[in-house]
Amino acid sequence: SSLLFLLQELTSALMHVKLHLFVQIFTLVFFPTAIWLFLQLLSITPINEWLLKGLQTVGCMPPPVSSAVILTKAVGGNEAAAIFNSAFGSFLVSNAVFMASVLIVLFLTLGSSSSVPFTSIFSQLFMTVVVPLIIGQIVRRYIKDWLERKKPPFGTISSCVLLMIIYTTFCDTFANPNIDLDKFSLIIIVFIIFSVQMSFMFLTFLFSTRNNSSFTPADTVAIIFCSTHKSLTLGIPMLKIVFAGYEHLSLISVPLLIYHPAQILLGSLLVPTIKSWMVSRQK
Repeated sequence: SSLLFLLQELTSALMHVKLHLFVQIFTLVFFPTAIWLFLQLLSITPINEWLLKGLQTVGCMPPPVSSAVILTKAVGGNEAAAIFNSAFGSFLVSNAVFMASVLIVLFLTLGSSSSVPFTSIFSQLFMTVVVPLIIGQIVRRYIKDWLERKKPPFGTISSCVLLMIIYTTFCDTFANPNIDLDKFSLIIIVFIIFSVQMSFMFLTFLFSTRNNSSFTPADTVAIIFCSTHKSLTLGIPMLKIVFAGYEHLSLISVPLLIYHPAQILLGSLLVPTIKSWMVSRQK
């Protein structure tokens, strides 16, 4: 019965086209464009330019599946809408990986005359991300009954793999003897990331609660988290392929490594406040 209820909720969420358009346009158009304009101002400052490029790549990333859905559920928001938009942004990798890669290449080469090996980048992304997903879906059809009987702890395995990705990437980043990371730039980037998250969460809140908007308070909660969260699990493989051979890959990865834990920390801290607002509005 719970599965049937979830399917009904997802079907209902699928029909909420306005919400999905809002999230996807904000994530894939407004977010990276706003970051690019902001970085034009920061380019005249002494902040490390490779950290700024890394900040631009963060803006181009698709939303994650886990954190946005978990926080929406913790608040009591529209969980089905959060699942749908996270899935659309992450599981439909033909949309997520290729769109994010195009955005990264577009914004980082804007105004530059450098050529980009699109064919090589997309073929590697396809083999690294898309092919394993397709194989997994095919295998799942044949072992579905076994999975339902045994119920392997995929949630725990997923969390462990994510922690391993974060750990190994941190190790690769700070073990690089050529890394030129000054404390001033790092502190400023941390401050900027928290400021960007707060500002964009506030913007999505304002846009989705206007008098002429048709969003419910539960919809607003899903919008806030899905529009502002970025995927680390898809992001790190993408960066390693798009910037393969770059000596500054470690620095470019730093903003994403900061953004991911920051979004979870900030979202967790705001859960009680957003929940109380939603409950008061529903009454």
